[in-house]
Amino acid sequence: MSHYQSIDSEVLRTFVAIADEGGFTKASEKVNRTQSAVSMQMKRLEEDVLQRQLFERDGRQVRLTAEGQVLLGYARRILKLHSEVINTLREPQMVGTVRIGTPDDYAMRFLPGILSGFAQAYPLVQVEVHCETSKQLLQRSDLDLSIVTRQPGEGMGQLLRQERFVWAEAAGFTPHQQSPMPLAMFNTDCFCRAWACNALDTLQRPYRVAYTSPSLAAIMAVVSAGLAVTAQLQSLITPDLRVLGEADGLPQLPLANVMLLRNPASASPMIDALAGHIADGFKR
Repeated sequence: MSHYQSIDSEVLRTFVAIADEGGFTKASEKVNRTQSAVSMQMKRLEEDVLQRQLFERDGRQVRLTAEGQVLLGYARRILKLHSEVINTLREPQMVGTVRIGTPDDYAMRFLPGILSGFAQAYPLVQVEVHCETSKQLLQRSDLDLSIVTRQPGEGMGQLLRQERFVWAEAAGFTPHQQSPMPLAMFNTDCFCRAWACNALDTLQRPYRVAYTSPSLAAIMAVVSAGLAVTAQLQSLITPDLRVLGEADGLPQLPLANVMLLRNPASASPMIDALAGHIADGFKR
């Protein structure tokens, strides 16, 4: 097996500084080395380690060659991983498992970005995600964090966002004009289903729950096909749907609070860190 020389992380850091600053002089100030030391590092990197020309020199300005551009991409990734490893192992409390609960709709809309950012910051923390309705989550005591939907003024917790439930149907279809109006809703223990049905009952508007599912994806598939009307949080309405209102003969739905609940029996820096990422993620 061929043996290749390794590249020290400080050499990569200097190389990235040269690429960012556009020259050896400014790069030497950034990495706190003399210009001659920086030049010697790069000479060894080009001639002894990689045996490739990395820079095109034009006076005091330097540009990366094609090979230099390739190395720059790898160097940034290596230095990022190097930093993550050091930070993680210096914070041993950031190793373990955090259990969170969330309704299916928030898992689809908000969790991808939240968990991506959290995984980059704390790669050794395992996250267990339990998708259940808000009512079911409120009855559980084994979760560290729970994201639930509540009426304003109802219950304790950290407010993540407040928005209105709205009626929606597929653009180009008019299931809201049918009588009884077909609905596609979550299963029976969902708050939003109860709020929607109560609002229609108050208005004495005929309706039937034609489609039910615990999955937001399944509900949206039915609605997008023009088969039914649904009621969801405004942020969950996709561009292919049309929001309905009083002009369409439908009652206004209540505001909802999206709350983050913490289990008082479990507390750790890991949980605090994930709670912070969740709070930031729901602001977008």
